Amino acid sequence: MSPKFLCALLAGTSTLILSSPALAQTAPDATNTTAQAEDAPLTTEGQIIVTGSRVIRNGDNSPSPVTVISTEDVLTSNPGSTLADALNTLPAFAGSRGSSSNPTTVGSAAGGNGSANQLNLRNLGATRTLVLMDGKRIPPTLFNGVVDVDIVPQMLVQRVDIVTGGVSAVYGSDAMSGVVNYVLNHNFNGIRAEASRGISEYGDDAKTDLALAWGGNLASGLHLELSYEYRKEDGIDNRSSRPWLNQVGVTGAGTTANPYVLQTNLRQNSFPFGGLITSGALNGQTFASNGVLSPFVHGTSTGTSSIEIGGSGGYWDSSLIAKLEGHQLFGRLDYDAPGGGVHAYVQGSANFKTNTSYAETSQLNNVTISRTNAFLPAAYQALIPTTQPTFTFSKFMSDIPRNTAVADSKQWVVAAGLDGNLGGAKWAVNYTHGRSELDTALSNVINRQKLSAALDAVNSGGQIVCNITVTNPGLMPGCVPINVFGPNAASAAAIDYVTDTVYFSSVTQMDAVSGEISGSPFSTWAGPVSVALSGEWRKTSYSSKSSSTPADFVSCTGLRYNCVATNTVNESSFGQDLAGHSLSVWEVAGEFDLPLLRDVPFFKSLNINGAARYTKYNVSGDYVTWKLGADWHLNDWISLRATRSRDIRAPTLFDLYAPLSIVQVRALDLYTNTTPTVPNPNYSNPNLTAEIGNTLTGGVVLKPFRGFSLAVDAYRIKISDAITQINGQTAEIQLACYASGGSSPYCALQSRPQGLNGNTTAANQATSWSARYLNISNVETWGIDVEANYAGRLFDRPMSIRLLAAYQPDLIFRQPGIADIDMAGVGFGALGFSATPTVRLTGYLHVEPIEGISVDIMERWRNAMKLGADGTGVIQNNRIAPFATTNLNLAFNVPGSKGQYQFYVNVQNLFDATPPLAAYVGNGTRAGLRDGFALGDDPRGRYYTAGVRLKF
Repeated sequence: MSPKFLCALLAGTSTLILSSPALAQTAPDATNTTAQAEDAPLTTEGQIIVTGSRVIRNGDNSPSPVTVISTEDVLTSNPGSTLADALNTLPAFAGSRGSSSNPTTVGSAAGGNGSANQLNLRNLGATRTLVLMDGKRIPPTLFNGVVDVDIVPQMLVQRVDIVTGGVSAVYGSDAMSGVVNYVLNHNFNGIRAEASRGISEYGDDAKTDLALAWGGNLASGLHLELSYEYRKEDGIDNRSSRPWLNQVGVTGAGTTANPYVLQTNLRQNSFPFGGLITSGALNGQTFASNGVLSPFVHGTSTGTSSIEIGGSGGYWDSSLIAKLEGHQLFGRLDYDAPGGGVHAYVQGSANFKTNTSYAETSQLNNVTISRTNAFLPAAYQALIPTTQPTFTFSKFMSDIPRNTAVADSKQWVVAAGLDGNLGGAKWAVNYTHGRSELDTALSNVINRQKLSAALDAVNSGGQIVCNITVTNPGLMPGCVPINVFGPNAASAAAIDYVTDTVYFSSVTQMDAVSGEISGSPFSTWAGPVSVALSGEWRKTSYSSKSSSTPADFVSCTGLRYNCVATNTVNESSFGQDLAGHSLSVWEVAGEFDLPLLRDVPFFKSLNINGAARYTKYNVSGDYVTWKLGADWHLNDWISLRATRSRDIRAPTLFDLYAPLSIVQVRALDLYTNTTPTVPNPNYSNPNLTAEIGNTLTGGVVLKPFRGFSLAVDAYRIKISDAITQINGQTAEIQLACYASGGSSPYCALQSRPQGLNGNTTAANQATSWSARYLNISNVETWGIDVEANYAGRLFDRPMSIRLLAAYQPDLIFRQPGIADIDMAGVGFGALGFSATPTVRLTGYLHVEPIEGISVDIMERWRNAMKLGADGTGVIQNNRIAPFATTNLNLAFNVPGSKGQYQFYVNVQNLFDATPPLAAYVGNGTRAGLRDGFALGDDPRGRYYTAGVRLKF
């Protein structure tokens, strides 16, 4: 154990929440007690039921670090947002994906929907955060095995319990970084309605939210509740809509002589919007306007040969916030049998939503054009000698709409169960079925075969047609020639002809049966001993279909130019059709809570808690996980606790059997210092085994006087055999390959015409980069969570203050052959890895200056970060400045309504703070595509929301 962690362990414990001594792990507003009583209490017999344990019921006595978040509290400062957006304001989360994530659809990080709400604790990965609803695993809704938490009925969520430590022994695989458990209100009675409308300072990203919930008793012992939510977000279609996002990117090679440099106003020096002739008599001439040649104006050169500052070059302009339209429905029926011995329930949740985002603009990269091309004005044809039959041509195809990803999700979860009491023991059996259908349409994708035909335009019979129409009639019927000589020279018909919409459909299903029994079979002199036994079987299956796969190659028959038989038909393709793969697992587990001491000097109480689980997968092996914890109350105001656990994350079906997918990338080739546009195939690995996690937590909770608590938690998480996607295009992998002289296995992840033979000219630039999943990495992180709460009165009016802090100084990735990379305090990393500030703070202030009016202020702050980790090369001014935002909410209760009618106005990012500029060093020449700010910073600017809440 390192000295720095030992010091932290002696200092710390988990994020806790307090509003009164009786509720040491929740912080409802002092004014919310009436509302809680009218619906359902947050507690059972005055105490929080602890997520992370099946035997501990008192939140004060949990050895695991648990944060309990009242839904009403967290949404007050973030109205109009999803509950996932609101949770991501908490410091425990880092790296979560959402509507402002990079606009990508293909690949493991996206899971088919790059804008889905994926929760990520400590930036260890969404697949290592287990998501539950009422203590039961939510079936995966994305094809990478991750849960899009929009499936949860936000209107009926009473609270969210967050366990920031490993609990695989209690809940099974994936609970490595922690658990997020949505606890529903099963006793809701009455009607609740909400409506809000929001818009940004810039007049965009308009949001509309409508929600309705009803609950009531149908008969004695029979209770029904229903909810419906509609959400629409217009998004922000262009990064250029924010003046500070001025084509941001990183140039350079990462060497001492040519360091990485963050710059703005970047342009592609060979790809103007109107097209550039790159060889022959007219070399260097561009079509600045349709059909009219003029000299290409170069900007200022940079450390990347293909990038300039300013000039006539083109640039990307992807979406900033994805569009969203969704419908969420939920229903639950509860039945209590006469006598109270048996309770039954059945519930269903459905989520139908569509996310839309805009990404790449197509390019022509040194395509071959005939000097007699029918669209080239005769005056320019005459300037090209007959001895030069063709010339090469490059263009940023802004006349073709950007690649547009529309992800349509249909998600269903149905659950049913029985529970009751038998001889003093509690028992339960449950069944869950989940099905997620994800249909992704990626439009405006270049069809290489059609483009090849359309670029070869000739005159025939007084009309401009495709050459293949003349030379091989009937071979490509319907061919429409395309004019590329100008910024918007192409006709709508030609654009429609050379582009396709590529469709990808996937179905993920999960069936799970579980049972448990718990009770107190005997007591020690210090109190009753609680035990629980549980078992679970579940099966997950996955299938997919694609309209364009990596196995679909072009046919060059009859085509003169620009056709390579080894190219896929489309520039972007999804994986091949896949069916018949499933993953099943059965598990048995036991847990105990043993009181050792009570009411003796220095020991008001001392309890030992433990759990063990045996897990058997049909594919990836057998595993034993365990957890051991201690909770020591010295007196009424100070307690210490600690846990040690062994956890696992089994490979998902996507990790094991994902169909081969290929995307086009334009990464910086460090061998030749060029940025070729080449395919990036992604491979799965059926031989993967489970990751192994080891977690240690410990700390102290102080409650020195009524209404105040201070909790500090330290943690250390080590993951071995971590499943990692190794991508040959990343700077670290490239450098490891080159340093080995070509002997490293990482060199197999790239292809070149002449191999690594010392030829570093453009003629030997990479022709593809590959990505593969391997059990190859070790991951280690440690840190401290702090929470302080005070609830009392100010000038005899209710007030509360709450501060949450996360300190995460290390997030280290170790991999053979390359230097350790510490991603803590870093803004960007490979494969979509996003920001992990080492210090993250969130503060809440609630005051009620007069009767019926409340004021809530939320402040978020993160410290400065690096652009990239030390292992990525030399970075000039490797710093992203700190960033903070302030949210203000004013709520007004209608007089005489007893709080049943409330209007509110909210301003997020009150002071219109602009995120500091930042970009990923590995994005090469893709300025304006996915760069500009660190994920987690708010790029919208000041945002206004007004709404109404009704309850009766």
